[in-house]
Amino acid sequence: MSSDLRYSEDHEWVSLDGDIATVGISDFAQQQLGDVVFVELPDIGRNVERGGEIAVVESVKAASEIYAPLTGEIVEVNDALADEPAMVNESPEEDGWFFKMRLNDPDEVKELMDAAAYKTFTDEQG
Repeated sequence: MSSDLRYSEDHEWVSLDGDIATVGISDFAQQQLGDVVFVELPDIGRNVERGGEIAVVESVKAASEIYAPLTGEIVEVNDALADEPAMVNESPEEDGWFFKMRLNDPDEVKELMDAAAYKTFTDEQG
């Protein structure tokens, strides 16, 4: 867990650079999923509401929805995941990012958990 990341209750992480948020799934989430074999990413230009389904991750165990942790427009996707979905397992909070979005309201980030709060949250989930 990185101290500069923020986390959602759906186990997405967010790294903010101005009004652009990079989003992926947490190390905790990838451990729960097991080996990731496929990632379906959103279309660039798509507008998404916070909490809306935005992507799909398939692992050897199950398929899981990824939810937008914030409201905004998709401006970039990590095309490398199409050929190397295992990057989600190998580097979930760095190279295995899913997409970047331009935020409608950067203050929404304040509603996400910091690393310490997220660790407490995941510890309670077992």
